[in-house]
Amino acid sequence: MINKEAAMIASQCRHYAMCKIDYLGTGLCPSAAGGAFVSFYPQGRMDLYTYIAAGRIPVTAGLIDIADTCTLCGICDRQCCFITELRPVVVMKALKEYVAAFKSRNEKPVSVASDDVLDALRNIVGGKNASNDPAILCTYANDPCPLSQPVFPSHVVLPGTEEEISLIVRYCADNNVPYTVRGNGGSVMGFVMSKGVVIDVNRMQNIEFDEENFCVHVEPGVTAFNVQREAVKRGFRVNTAEPSAMIAANLMCSGIFSLFSHSYGISADNYINARFVGPDGSRFNLNQIDAPNLFSYNKEEKPLSGICTGVSIKLYPLLEDEKGILIPFPDFITAITFIRDLAIRRMGSAAGILGGEYISTFMAPTAGLASTMKEVFSKNVGIQYLVLVIGDSWCIESVIKMGVPVIDNRLFRTLFLGFPNIASSGWLDILKDFDDDAYPFEIIAKKELYPLLEAAIRPSPDVLAGAFDEDMREFFTEVYKNEAMTDLVWLNMFRILSSRMGRYKHVVAFILYVPLADPIIIFDLDKQFKRIADKHDIKADFGFLTPIDQGKRGVFEYDYYIDHTDEHEIEKMRASIGEVAAMIEDFSGRYKGLKWIKYTLYQGFCRSENLLYT
Repeated sequence: MINKEAAMIASQCRHYAMCKIDYLGTGLCPSAAGGAFVSFYPQGRMDLYTYIAAGRIPVTAGLIDIADTCTLCGICDRQCCFITELRPVVVMKALKEYVAAFKSRNEKPVSVASDDVLDALRNIVGGKNASNDPAILCTYANDPCPLSQPVFPSHVVLPGTEEEISLIVRYCADNNVPYTVRGNGGSVMGFVMSKGVVIDVNRMQNIEFDEENFCVHVEPGVTAFNVQREAVKRGFRVNTAEPSAMIAANLMCSGIFSLFSHSYGISADNYINARFVGPDGSRFNLNQIDAPNLFSYNKEEKPLSGICTGVSIKLYPLLEDEKGILIPFPDFITAITFIRDLAIRRMGSAAGILGGEYISTFMAPTAGLASTMKEVFSKNVGIQYLVLVIGDSWCIESVIKMGVPVIDNRLFRTLFLGFPNIASSGWLDILKDFDDDAYPFEIIAKKELYPLLEAAIRPSPDVLAGAFDEDMREFFTEVYKNEAMTDLVWLNMFRILSSRMGRYKHVVAFILYVPLADPIIIFDLDKQFKRIADKHDIKADFGFLTPIDQGKRGVFEYDYYIDHTDEHEIEKMRASIGEVAAMIEDFSGRYKGLKWIKYTLYQGFCRSENLLYT
């Protein structure tokens, strides 16, 4: 018997893999501890139940093992609820009940015979680290990207060393077996699937610091969150992408960019050396004089040049007096001009413009509250864009002296912990009694009014946690008592809130490198993205803009949102992408320095100068 509620929840998994990192201090899913097939993580079980509900998976020994190892501990509920509002325990229970019912009928599981490829893979990695069981395979068969179709692999293998990867690649090359490499399975472009072998690097999670040389060596299974956590313990920071993204895969794919790219750079700026296994199984590192030239960049779509098996990324010392501030702006061009001015003056370690969708989604515990608050911020408070700046005390003081209204960390904490009360407390009416010539956000930013605002919206961990389901409130109250959760520096280093982007619907992100000298170009680009989205009735919004290379260039993201389980929405997305592509190519032809990220895919190790100025 299929549990329809469980099947619906399972189909909504976006593959953001937040259940694979311990970002809330809950520990990890116990059945997956130590590195295993994704099938043993909540993410994999969600996919597995989707295939069960569709009648596409028989009961096998692997399926029974996956169901039996789940302890229903509830960790996945807490982790997933925080990001997506989903409650996966319903799925976990349904999976166990499905297997229990099968056992009660005294039926025998379908036997999955071995084959030559599986035997070869097991000879390389050991018996338990390679499989052709459908219950394992189906959890590597899908990607929420609307441009891809599910592809069932023939085998999945978990190498533990670079040598094992080399042997696997040699075997596949010699026997014409296609393969692909997978980190956490969220490429958003459908590049993590293969009808042959999927090489999952989850077992390779070694982290080794070399503090004297300001670098840390990581294996390909190391996530951004885990290496950042270890770096911060030692007084350092690394430039990372999304918290569950693999560092090596992220570099391999597109280079690493974040708001810290404002000072740390992109692509080759972020690493010292990297090791690879080439398509023929040969092994090399980029410091070898006869190594393939991955520093070069060409504006073309390129195939995978090899498998990154380890990378030495740069460490940056943390500063004790570092703080974060937000500066509201009523329009896009003024915000672009301001942030470029900061970049030219080399102010701040991190900087970027955030759109209203980002701000409301990141701060709100629920999608409904995020939608309400986006309206309040834009219409009642006048905030259309926020510029985030992180810097030392000298930098922050200098920005404040520029005369802009500033949301400091005290005010941010007030708004964050009082979020559920902002729209309903009546304090917005108070703003009408102040200067009509000022934007409401200018009034809010006056420090003498902080006590009034705090009294009105009553910020506290209890208030914010009150937006979650009742049985979750006690846990999330404790989570929000941690001051790091309301600290702009910590939140931007670890980026755990950014995964909420996909809470409402799946996100298709269009990312471009843009010239910053003329804000009108970016303004027009933003309008064209919106025009195409409106034409196809797609929810869409500006994401962020980060200055790089001292304001000469920037990283721009615009996001389209679709329900990846709705065929109608998928068709709308496919129809719009052709127009988006033509529009970007038109802009690229007219303006130097404007490049689409699709041309950087698999060229992420290139020199940033080659990427930005060729």
